[in-house]
Amino acid sequence: YVVPAVGNSANAAVASSRLGLKSALDSNIGDDYFGKECLDALKAEKVETEFIKVNKGRKTNYHYVLWYEDDRTILIKHEEYDYELPTINSPRWVYCSSLGENSLEFHNEFEKYLAGHPEIKFAFQPGTYQIKFGRKKLSGLYERADVFICNKEESQRILESEEEDIKKLLRAIFELGPKITVITDGIKGAYAYDGSTSLTTGSIWFMPPYPDPKPPYERTGAGDAFSSTFTAALALGFDIPMALKWAPINSMSVVQYVGAREGLLSREKLEEYLKKAPKDYAPRKI
Repeated sequence: YVVPAVGNSANAAVASSRLGLKSALDSNIGDDYFGKECLDALKAEKVETEFIKVNKGRKTNYHYVLWYEDDRTILIKHEEYDYELPTINSPRWVYCSSLGENSLEFHNEFEKYLAGHPEIKFAFQPGTYQIKFGRKKLSGLYERADVFICNKEESQRILESEEEDIKKLLRAIFELGPKITVITDGIKGAYAYDGSTSLTTGSIWFMPPYPDPKPPYERTGAGDAFSSTFTAALALGFDIPMALKWAPINSMSVVQYVGAREGLLSREKLEEYLKKAPKDYAPRKI
């Protein structure tokens, strides 16, 4: 299977578009066939592509997924693009995720942009290299994040901790600065910490997964579907409990298909699943 125009941020842009938001992607591609294939796929999803830089003489990122039963490993090689922030003015939300190994300087530029636009809501779903950079080098982004989302293993790497208690991990990530912290734990469910009032009075929510209609087919993109759907729900004006209800539904749908994009739902379809949810499919404070 070949699935063009995927990756954490591209998946988030498509998920947001399908859920009814106007979305655009800031990214880099090469001036090759695969780059054109990516642009065509994004345009078909009604994702604005004006901020995508076509790098002359460079290749488009091309990754491989080794898939066995319902699990997979992704072999990733980022091309070394010259990262620079285009003029994106002042969107209501900005969602930042995986970037290449040579992107640290760009993060400093991006942090200055966010500091100059305090009205923008910022969601941060760190990728592999953003976690490897370490929380100190990206401390400004952690502090600026309105929403921060990662999985349990990623939170342990970020915090350099072997802590297993997700409630403690949530609070520790919150202490880095995000207003809302979300940690997913695979088929065990997800947790959200709303510390927008204070660290001592913040609410911790647990959300179970949405029941699978049949066993998962392929799990690529499940985390991106959750993170982007949670953020999109907030951007659409819903509160944290409703965002927690939305997010697992898109994850459930994505793992029924090959790749990270095909199973992403429209808002209408997502709300149909929500209406059919079992009675115990609801967030609860813990």
